[in-house]
Amino acid sequence: MESLLSILITVIVLGLVFYLLYWMLGQIPLPEPFKVVALVLLGLFAVIVLLSLLFGWAPFPHLRLMR
Repeated sequence: MESLLSILITVIVLGLVFYLLYWMLGQIPLPEPFKVVALVLLGLFAVIVLLSLLFGWAPFPHLRLMR
């Protein structure tokens, strides 16, 4: 139960961080192609971090919760 709570708290914190970055990218007046590329990279990074967190594989070994 404790590991489930730890995963839930980590996912919520990461979600808030990625939402803040998404919001900040929306506030910066970037030209359209650069904004789309930045949002795609942010989304890709978020998916990689969440998958590495939940499944316990690289490229972020310090975030592994399943050992």
